[in-house]
This record gives sequence, C-alpha cells and structure tokens, in this order.
Amino acid sequence: MPPNSIDLLLTARWVIPVEPEGAVLEQHALAVDQGRIIALLPEAQAAERFEARETVRLPGHALLPGLINAHTHAAMNLLRGYADDRALMDWLRNHIWPAEARWVSPEFVRDGSRLAIAEMLRGGVTCFNDMYFFPEETARAAAEAGMRATIGMIVIDLPSAYAAHVDEYFKKGLKLHDEYRDHALIRTAFAPHAPYTVGDDAFRRIATLAGELNVPISIHLHETPGEVREAQAETGERPLKRLERLGLISPQLLAVHMTQLEPHEIALIAAQGAHVIHCPESNLKLASGFCPVSALVKAGVNVALGTDGAASNNDLDLFGEMRTAALLAKAVANDATTVPAAQALRMATVNGARALGIDELTGSLVAGKAADVIAVDLSPPETQPVHDPISQIVYAASRQQVTDVWVAGRQLLKQRELLTLDVPAITAAAHLWRDRLYCKA
Repeated sequence: MPPNSIDLLLTARWVIPVEPEGAVLEQHALAVDQGRIIALLPEAQAAERFEARETVRLPGHALLPGLINAHTHAAMNLLRGYADDRALMDWLRNHIWPAEARWVSPEFVRDGSRLAIAEMLRGGVTCFNDMYFFPEETARAAAEAGMRATIGMIVIDLPSAYAAHVDEYFKKGLKLHDEYRDHALIRTAFAPHAPYTVGDDAFRRIATLAGELNVPISIHLHETPGEVREAQAETGERPLKRLERLGLISPQLLAVHMTQLEPHEIALIAAQGAHVIHCPESNLKLASGFCPVSALVKAGVNVALGTDGAASNNDLDLFGEMRTAALLAKAVANDATTVPAAQALRMATVNGARALGIDELTGSLVAGKAADVIAVDLSPPETQPVHDPISQIVYAASRQQVTDVWVAGRQLLKQRELLTLDVPAITAAAHLWRDRLYCKA
C-alpha cells in the first residue's frame, strides 16, 4: 500500500505520552494531520506508513504533551516584581489593588497578556486558565497567538475599571462566552474571585449558569489561615462549607490554592469530584500555607498545577512548579515516595486538562487528541546522562530546554523563536508600563 499523506511527522529520541502514566517510548514518531494526532508508533513503521509534508527529527529530545497552566492572571506579568516580600493581604490591599485601580485598562491587559503568552509558550505551556479583568483582551491575545486558553468570566462584588457592579460582570462575562462559544482554541469559565469578595446571590447565580452553560468555576479558596478565620468570624462557616451550602462543590469546581484543609473537607472534595489547583511557588512566596497534595491524591482528588500570576510567583514556569510540587509534597507528607516524577508531570498536563473539562481534546499524546506537543532538548550537560527521561524533565530540566511547540498541529515556537508574536514590540510595551508604574510609585 502507498504511504498515507499527512501534514507532519515528529520523531524523537523519546516520546512521553503521559497516558499511560510513566510510559516512555524510544525512537518513536507522532503522526499529525489536520491538527490532530493520528498515530504514535515506532519510527521505522512511521516511515513506511506515512508520507509527511513536513518531517521534524529531534534525536536528542523528548516529545511530550504541552503543559497546562491551570491558574493564571496573565496580565499581571506587568506587575512582576512590583511589590515583593509582603504578606498576602498587605500585598493585595496596599500595593496590588491600588496599582490595578490606577492602571488596569484594556491596553494594560492586552500588553500584559501578550507578555505572559510569550513567556508561557517559550516555557512549553500550550494552554492556560486565566482570571483577570478585561478578559476579552486576554482571549483575543491568546487566539491571535494560536494558544489554547480557558478565559475566566470574572465575578466580584466590588466595582472596578472593568465593571461597576455585579450585574455588569455577569453581562460582560456572558457576552464573552457567546463570542467564543464555537472557537477552536478559546473556552470560558466562571471566575468568582474569592469567597471574601463574592456574595451568596452571585454564587447561586454562578452555580445555575455554570450548569446551564457546562463551564467550569475557578475560584481562590482556602488560600490562607486568615481567610478561613475571617470567614468563620463573619459567617460562622468555613468557606468550603459555605460553597457546599450554595451548591458549588461539583466536578465543575476548580478550587485554587487550598492550603487550609481538614480531613472531612478532603473527603468532601473527593466525593463531589471537585478539582484542586495547586500553586506551590506562589503559596511559598506569600507564606500562604501548604496544600496537602499527598492526602488529596490518596483520597482520589484530581490535582493540577498553576503558577498564579507573575506578581506573586514571579514567573509562569511550569517546569519549576512541577519540581517544587514534587519536592514540597514529599516534605509536607514526610514521605519520599509521594508525588513521584510521573505524577508531577500528569499534574502539569492531563490533570489540568481534566480540571478544565478538555481531557478528551488535550493533555496527553493519544491518537485522536489535538497535536499540542512540546519538544524538550535533553542533550545539554545539565540533563546528562539520561537514566529516566521523566525524572530528568521534572527534577533537572529547565524551561529554556523547550525548543519547539505546536498547538493543534501549528508550530508556535521553532528552535526557541516565537513564530506568531512580535517579541520586540511586546518587550517595548513592557518597558513603557514599567516606567508608568515606577513614576506613579
């Protein structure tokens, strides 16, 4: 039989499909056509079976699914380093919120989102879940760059430059959802900021609309001891109990941070199928507490990884988050076997896809899924010798070793060069915002 004509054939020293967990395939190839993976097979068989319009050979690389950053505030890249080394509420109330009140605008969000997207793509992130003001700008920036994203329909009971009242937040969010309802790369989620900034009526409305629209709900939850104490003092309930009463604990819920959890709360999350988005480096920097990842995983909870915003991290580096998540989980559980490398990689890939409800589309290198693929060069001295490619990626490799990125079969990063973004213009805009913020400060 003559070979089948396809768009793209990727061959590499190792292919790490993530599903099944821990699998490493040597000298294999990914066959891609019309944006989808159609086969994963040995190189020799691929050469016989397919005739590709483009073939990319990566003899020192590992191919793996694009990473999924399950919690970001992309535009806050412009606030990177703006107010470091402060406690969370001091950081928010006395520095970040005043800066946002003065400067956040469509232009700010557009420029900050482009900067974040450039950083994430260069770090192997092919999909992100965002929560910020003027989400239309972030959605547009991601779509123009060719990146996959879930964009938050933000809800907060406080006026902002984006909306004057809660009804306006809902109105604008639903308009955003309608605009991207059938988009190939952009999806939406409800993004209530936190229990201490969103009222019961808004939460009930979110629960109803999320069910009708079949979209996730992403929220900062049980982030710090102070948040939980204040909630108990004001309402008589811990925040998670309040959300349960309001009907929000479900497989649609993405609970971000979750550093303050009691055993019965872990059991509730597991029983209701909610997801936890772990942001280890942001939690460490703000001294928010430790997410009990080992206990959550043992209970059967799906745990994914996020960076949070660059204002509190200070990067959008999921390679760093994987390593920190694995190491921190071992220390917190006092168990060196918890969260092994393969599980940390799942947290940064298919677990994020599952949380966002797109695991049938992305998150692993499986035939039928979108060709969201990254190539990691393991040939430098820093990652030699390679005994176990997965361990090497989680514990030794850096995001600078990501050389190539494809989203839905379209190449966005080629040999470290971004193909769909104007990097000089993006960095020039960042410099202008630095000057404005510096002068105001």
